Amino acid sequence: MRKKRFTPARGDARTITPFASAEEAWMWFVRAQKARRDGARLCRSAVMARPCEPDDIYCAVMTLYRRRVVRRDHLKVLAKFGMEDRPPDYRVACETVSLTLWRDAMNHLSIILKEKGIVG
Repeated sequence: MRKKRFTPARGDARTITPFASAEEAWMWFVRAQKARRDGARLCRSAVMARPCEPDDIYCAVMTLYRRRVVRRDHLKVLAKFGMEDRPPDYRVACETVSLTLWRDAMNHLSIILKEKGIVG
């Protein structure tokens, strides 16, 4: 006999607000990870309901990595600037390569997130 998997109920009265961009979704994911690391528990009582869990964003990025669409350099840039809570700045000369990698990763990520309805 197969064991039933637990799936959290999504029957929420609040309206679900998709992210405006993949960048906004990524920054939300990183903030959620920081909160988890600091001991917070993620719950549904947030001010704005989102169309996914933070882990869904992570899975989308890892799917891109496993398919070799994004490389380790992309992941390093996503992690570095996600932790700084800002995208690379085109006005800073040493961040131009990072900006190219960031935009490339965001373009690929936005395709997956739009397909899933996470980005509007």
